[in-house]
Amino acid sequence: MSAIEVHKHYKNISKAIEYLSENRALQPNLTDIASYVGISEFHLQRLFTNWVGISPKQFLMYLTQDYAKSQLEKSSVLHAALDSGLSSASRLHDLMIQCDGVTPGEFKKKGSGLEIDYGIHETPFAFCLIATTKRGICKLAFFDDLHDSEHYIHELKSDWPNANIYSQQEATKQLIDRIFARNKQSDSILSLEEQPLHLYLKGTPFQLKVWEALLTIPDGELCSYQQLADFIGATSSVRAVASAVAKNNIAYLIPCHRVIKSTGAFNEYRWGALRKKVMISKEAVLSIDDRKA
Repeated sequence: MSAIEVHKHYKNISKAIEYLSENRALQPNLTDIASYVGISEFHLQRLFTNWVGISPKQFLMYLTQDYAKSQLEKSSVLHAALDSGLSSASRLHDLMIQCDGVTPGEFKKKGSGLEIDYGIHETPFAFCLIATTKRGICKLAFFDDLHDSEHYIHELKSDWPNANIYSQQEATKQLIDRIFARNKQSDSILSLEEQPLHLYLKGTPFQLKVWEALLTIPDGELCSYQQLADFIGATSSVRAVASAVAKNNIAYLIPCHRVIKSTGAFNEYRWGALRKKVMISKEAVLSIDDRKA
């Protein structure tokens, strides 16, 4: 499938999810959704089921505040993850990710002597820019239009003004294939024998603490900003926690999309509120498949 086709499918799926989300109370049927998206009912049903794994009607439940609130009402998913020693059954967000923080000296040098490779690729969640160093991945950002890639290339250069930055499509494509293997085929879960994915994090000590805590949220689970603040011992610093979550530069791998408001509302997301809903919903379906396996 070409990049154009992949992107077109994502846009159709996103449009369908947007319609379902906005019209949940009306319980729209397949005819309503297909009419809004602008494709046939047959095509929508097949496309949606292939991409998500269930029908649009079943999918609707994962977009509701009732679902989100039921997740938050569980015993703290973060503490449960620590108690079990693992963050989830998925290999992506537990044993297969290791973090390395930028030292104060490296922070001061602003990337001097550092080589960064980046690439622009299509993913199950539209286009992305991924950037990596010898120490690990330092950026993963999503966007819907290829023209927006220039913005994120500029952002990367601003983050690391003294680094040597190169476009390396082939090398970064291997990373993308590995990161999203599980989304392409539900039984294609990364082997424990594989080398872990390394992340190279640039932030304040407080931000690093928040980002590392995000890694403990299991696939298919959600937590609130307050729960996250409680977990890191910053109960009265919810706003600071929310700010750190918003400044995460490595989307998806550091799953800031799994943090929502205590009310169950899917609030804004740096890479698009709709994309956040798509990610949460797809992970909910995949986690159910894992439990059935």
